[in-house]
Amino acid sequence: MVKTKVIGVDVEFETTTVAIVDLRGNILAQDQFSTDDYPNVNNFVEVLAERIITLSENNGGYESIRSVGMCVPSANFLTGCVENAANMPWKGIVPMAAMLRDSIGIAVALANDSHVMALGEMTYGLAHGMDNFIVVTLMGFGLGSCFYSNGMAHLGTDGFAGEFGHTCIEDGGRQCTCGNKGCLEEYVSYRGIVRTAQELLESTQTPSILRDVPELTFQSIVEAYDKGDALAIQTWQETGKILGVALSNYASIIDPQAIIITGDLSVHCEKMWDAMESAFRENVFGNIRDKVKLLVSILDEKERNVLGASALAWKVKEYSLFK
Repeated sequence: MVKTKVIGVDVEFETTTVAIVDLRGNILAQDQFSTDDYPNVNNFVEVLAERIITLSENNGGYESIRSVGMCVPSANFLTGCVENAANMPWKGIVPMAAMLRDSIGIAVALANDSHVMALGEMTYGLAHGMDNFIVVTLMGFGLGSCFYSNGMAHLGTDGFAGEFGHTCIEDGGRQCTCGNKGCLEEYVSYRGIVRTAQELLESTQTPSILRDVPELTFQSIVEAYDKGDALAIQTWQETGKILGVALSNYASIIDPQAIIITGDLSVHCEKMWDAMESAFRENVFGNIRDKVKLLVSILDEKERNVLGASALAWKVKEYSLFK
């Protein structure tokens, strides 16, 4: 029997989404459950396996499913493990691909958010037809990336390539959750943007409605920006400058056709775009200045991860206990 469907799984801190996807990238059916209800990883995998099997049986039969692709924070494609995930309840090294494969009897591949999003962009998005590109994932809690070279994702020796958020943008700068100081994601993330606004409030006399809010939050900064607040606008400009310089360094090393920005923070790109683009053009290597496209993903935020995970599923070698 020719298998024409795969399962895409998107594991996030609060919610796990399971979807059946066909050859054309159509999402045929999906289901969700709460991730944080299962702090024990064995229980999580057991529930995930049950959801996959039930969804498949109710939509054409389990025998029509070729394989499973998973998008998981801190996942390592080369090892099939979730490794020391800072924002997930499971600590240490978790062999999740092998655990799920043994539970459901078909091939399973997993990768981190950035790798999966890049694969999704290459298969279904703006990178379709490109061989050399960078995908930068701007997430509220952090920042990652994956780059393709000659049509292949560069994963590095141990599978940790692309940790863009943990490149140093300021020597001795802000303390990062990774233990280092000055990491990019401490400037370009929800907490980084709030920190920038706080520093501007303390170092300037600029009138701002943010001086009167009960608690300075990312959402209050967004709302102030939308009202034309000068300090909120400056906050986004400072964020854009920092990101633009970091992207210029990345592009100067990789020489990509495009840098595609995605992730939940990307919906706010217009707030910092001019400052980011200006800093990028000012600092990128001159020979590629007018050749690298800066783009924002057009994939639906609610579908991008399961679509990327489904593309990953098609790439894994087929395997079944039922043959």
